[in-house]
Amino acid sequence: MRSEEVLLVVFRPGPEFLVLLRSPERHGYWNLGAGGVEEGEAPSAAARRELDEESGLAQPLRFELLPLELAYFRPEGLKIAMHAFLAEAPPGWEPVLNEEHVEYRWCSAADADALLAYPEPREAVRCVAHLLEAGAA
Repeated sequence: MRSEEVLLVVFRPGPEFLVLLRSPERHGYWNLGAGGVEEGEAPSAAARRELDEESGLAQPLRFELLPLELAYFRPEGLKIAMHAFLAEAPPGWEPVLNEEHVEYRWCSAADADALLAYPEPREAVRCVAHLLEAGAA
């Protein structure tokens, strides 16, 4: 079982944040792009792969690891480390969803915070919003 995952905060000018609705087969909740780090794969490579697979964004304008330490525990007690990345999409860009998602929305940070189902994605969006406000992202 994988013990590392990646989380993708995709944003475009506004700023607007990309929030994805997982398919009913995948529990149907709002989340960011995310996925597992494969055996032998670097988190940054996993993040780029997941970004392309889940949204079709192969060449973000900017792609960076966020200064966050995120983790959660699976029901059986396994700790899952999460590596959060920001990915800047070009103005006007729209995602092409894969089978994992059925809908997407561009949201303000506050709207994304209200829509996202779990605390780790909410924290990642707040981090990017803060970096953008400070001019650091």
